[in-house]
Amino acid sequence: MPALALTSTMYIHCGRYTVALAQLDELVALAEDKGANLWRVFGAMNKDFIVALKGKAINAVEVISSGLAAWRATGATMLLPMRLATLANAYAGAGEFDHAWRSIGEALGTVEATKERWYEAEVNRIAGEIVLQTPNRVAAGAATYFERALTVARHQQAKSWELRAAMSLARLWRDQGKTQQSRELLAPVYGWFSEGFDTRDLKDAKALLDALV
Repeated sequence: MPALALTSTMYIHCGRYTVALAQLDELVALAEDKGANLWRVFGAMNKDFIVALKGKAINAVEVISSGLAAWRATGATMLLPMRLATLANAYAGAGEFDHAWRSIGEALGTVEATKERWYEAEVNRIAGEIVLQTPNRVAAGAATYFERALTVARHQQAKSWELRAAMSLARLWRDQGKTQQSRELLAPVYGWFSEGFDTRDLKDAKALLDALV
């Protein structure tokens, strides 16, 4: 069950939702058979998470909140930073920015409290993207979050998170007319990868680099 849970999470981040859903179906069935409530909730929560990520949830906030509440009810704290950051993004998409910032604040607080830092770079990157969605967007504030995400990812040698942070900052700089700086930031990170070019992030990075001419 842990193997199915963790590999499905990896596939979600790679954008391979069909494979992830198949593994989650297997996880839920196995968990129900063994009476393992924590893994059953994990599987159900991640399936709803995929629906929200694909933009097919009628109310993404409600879907993610419901899954998060069920997860908390098991007593688990694992993965809370990721869930809270995803909820924050859903709130921002719904224009509920006060709730979005509360969720980001809780995500960052949870990182410090539990020391679960594997998603710390992404929490900061998502915070930067939320800044850019606000009506009174402040580009400098977004850049600060993106740069913090880059710093954390580089410290952890987490190249996938570094790539996402580099893309976010490169897009911001591109919109500010800093095309050359954008390319100089993103190209070395993209160039580090030697496989996985069919995954969502690397496809997006390649398309962005091609546009930075």
